Amino acid sequence: RSTMACAEARLSRFNKLGDPAKLREKRIAMCVKLRKDQKNEHIMKRRTITLVCKTCLPFQISCTSLEDIVRDVNSDSIPSQIRGCQAARKLLSERDSSINEIINAGLLSCFVAFLSMDDEPTLQFEAVWVLTNITSGTSWHTKRVMDHGAVPAFISLLSSPMLHISEQAVWAVSNIAGDGPMYRDVLIACNAIPALLACISPDTPVSPCNFSQLDFLHNLAWTLSNLCRSKNPYLPGSVVQQMLPSLIMFLHLSDKNILSQVCWAFCYLSDGENNRIEVVLRTGIIPRLMELLNHEDTYVVIDAGCLEVLPKLLRHSKSSVQKEAAWALSNIAAGPSKQIQQLINCGLFAPLVELLRSGYFKSQREAVWVVKNITIRGTMDQMIFVIRIGALEAIIRLLQVPDAKVVMVILDTINNLAAEKSGETEGVCRLIKELGGFAHIEMLQNHENVVLRKAASYLLDKCTEVSLISWRPLLTNPKLPVKVKLHKSHFSCSMRSSLRLLITQWRCFAFKLGSCL
Repeated sequence: RSTMACAEARLSRFNKLGDPAKLREKRIAMCVKLRKDQKNEHIMKRRTITLVCKTCLPFQISCTSLEDIVRDVNSDSIPSQIRGCQAARKLLSERDSSINEIINAGLLSCFVAFLSMDDEPTLQFEAVWVLTNITSGTSWHTKRVMDHGAVPAFISLLSSPMLHISEQAVWAVSNIAGDGPMYRDVLIACNAIPALLACISPDTPVSPCNFSQLDFLHNLAWTLSNLCRSKNPYLPGSVVQQMLPSLIMFLHLSDKNILSQVCWAFCYLSDGENNRIEVVLRTGIIPRLMELLNHEDTYVVIDAGCLEVLPKLLRHSKSSVQKEAAWALSNIAAGPSKQIQQLINCGLFAPLVELLRSGYFKSQREAVWVVKNITIRGTMDQMIFVIRIGALEAIIRLLQVPDAKVVMVILDTINNLAAEKSGETEGVCRLIKELGGFAHIEMLQNHENVVLRKAASYLLDKCTEVSLISWRPLLTNPKLPVKVKLHKSHFSCSMRSSLRLLITQWRCFAFKLGSCL
């Protein structure tokens, strides 16, 4: 067998992982589930059930039955209409089935009519709140609201001088945008994008009803993310160009919720062909994304969907982008095993191994740290996965680079993989030999760097010890020593050199014997 054939055979014997095809399907399924869970948590529709301040609710909600709601909403009295809207809103917040009851009662036309009553802001606000809760239902519920002409009214309310009304309209528009590309395109046709973007400003005023500026901006960011999410077809390029300045502004805020939404937006915008990715990259957001990927709260970054962007950045044509992406990845890999598993689930190791094999050296240097961090913080199965996907082979090839620091990191990484806690010490040592690693490591014993020389010798001694333990019963001498330590106090310099040579020859003999059996 050839050396590479032996190496492949050795890899196949790392049987803790099970069948590779089935495991790949499992990882893909897990990744899809994670993405769906994240999307369901961060995007699409929400129902407004939070109570506002008392100045916005001047009437007590006394009527609770549908008959009372229908009577009050259809009355000619403004106070009764407000009371009916409040009761409808309360009913909608309590159970989903009430959406059909409200629609079947024929109240949608009344609620939409109330949206244009600028002289009655309380009624206007309650009506848009009710309709927002209805659009949080199914696509059919959203369509019924749109069929009654609510979209132009919502867009008009985006420019309301009263921020709590404007914010509620933003919420309604976002629910519609979350229903898919068809409804999104209706919003675009009704000029919703310019109206939304006009609301976005660093000096957005604070609402008189204690609606904070930050909450309003968060809802706007969520809405833009919903608009970017849908594909088949994708968001038109002209609309993307309109939205990019506002998204970039959001990206430089510090609020975690806003950052989460805007990162998802950029993730959706870069999903697809290379020309879509280039549009995003030309905005110059990469340095800021890298800052976020090194955020002190790593889970915020992961939950924001930043991992979705990393595979593209690792394969980017610019070496500086590759390097920064690998650096960010190494920081995430330095976290607990749960974070490392998310890197695996999101398919980040295939492009990482590509980078180790054929990337620019500065990028490879950062990629090596990713592998090392995993061998420190990862589980046994995660370390075996690193070996199976080709990372060990890739870093062994880098043992020839002239950078002593990088070589030292690689030796530490190999030593970690061969540690007893992995449970695969013998297999790893043999695989290192079959991949040509021992030849490189033995040469490092003559390196000018003293620390490097000692590290190489230590690693070779460890693998020799494992080999002797493994093959001791097969050797003719039952008293063959398992471990040899050369102490300066016991041997002269000349004798240590000769014994070192003898051990090296002994090592080669042991591995040759193992390969033949």
